[in-house]
Amino acid sequence: MTLSLHQRAVVADTHNDLLMAVSARPPQQWASFFRERWLPQLVDGGVDLQILPVFIDDQYRPEGALRQTLRMIECAHVLAEGNPDHVRICLNAADIDRTLDEGKIALVIALESMPGIDADVELISTVHRLGVRVASIAHFGRTPLADGSGEDATGSGLTSHGIAALQEMERLGIVFDVSHLGASGVAHVLEQATRPVMATHSAARALRDHHRNLTDDQLRAVAATGGVICVNFFAPFLAEREEDMTLDRLLDHIEHVVSVAGIDHVGLGPDFIREVMDDLTPPCCEGLNARGVNPKSAIPGLAGPAGLPMITEGLLARGLPEKDVTKIIGGNVHRFLGEQLA
Repeated sequence: MTLSLHQRAVVADTHNDLLMAVSARPPQQWASFFRERWLPQLVDGGVDLQILPVFIDDQYRPEGALRQTLRMIECAHVLAEGNPDHVRICLNAADIDRTLDEGKIALVIALESMPGIDADVELISTVHRLGVRVASIAHFGRTPLADGSGEDATGSGLTSHGIAALQEMERLGIVFDVSHLGASGVAHVLEQATRPVMATHSAARALRDHHRNLTDDQLRAVAATGGVICVNFFAPFLAEREEDMTLDRLLDHIEHVVSVAGIDHVGLGPDFIREVMDDLTPPCCEGLNARGVNPKSAIPGLAGPAGLPMITEGLLARGLPEKDVTKIIGGNVHRFLGEQLA
């Protein structure tokens, strides 16, 4: 029953950094490396809809950030063009539905922070032309647009450029992602936004008091816009002690977000860092270690997308109705993107 439901449902992952791993290879290997290394995992995990974030390592910032942003966007298009029977880059709701109807995986390009754009807000239109449909404006630290959650102590909202970026994203139809944004920035966005927003990979701060997680008030506020909160699987954001970094703890976060935001406003944003890290030499994201977080920490069985059926099984085992489980594992995100990318 569990496997059958998972296979029938639309499964959506709103944050997998696989572009980092694929783009680290020579361009002539992008399509084949994706096909050999990542496609089987997506298929085993039943993934139907995959948001692909473009994350720029510190080594490229600031001088090479735009170059690397464009390179990773090109990587997404190349891996899709090289695997046309399996995946497609989707620009709108019709693309997504057509792709799912054909039994292929719908890929949506996102920007995680905008170091390649910074204050040059007019370039948001450029990346939109290239296929970007979801974006955030900060990571852990400070940007010309806003402060990330690691800078919460500053109490800073969006800069004037950040407000302009939000307005431009709304004009173009790019979904605004509040994950990684500082607390004051989230409040500022929710005050300014005229369209629904989403959190692509954020867990519940009530269960793990970490700046990367969202408070109950923030969860309710995102839901009130009509948005979706997609729960992060990254183990250190779910529990403080390693022995507590379990599937049950992740399910606790999912159920908590459901109880606060409502069943129609929850999704999955796994952030499978360990799998990406294993593909990269030297390892990326050293800065996470400096913040006391081991980037290779993972919930057993959930280091990569192949483990996603565990979520369906776990939620059903907890007694959630099948219709609610299908919403959580992908139905809500599918509906949300269908509405926002119409």
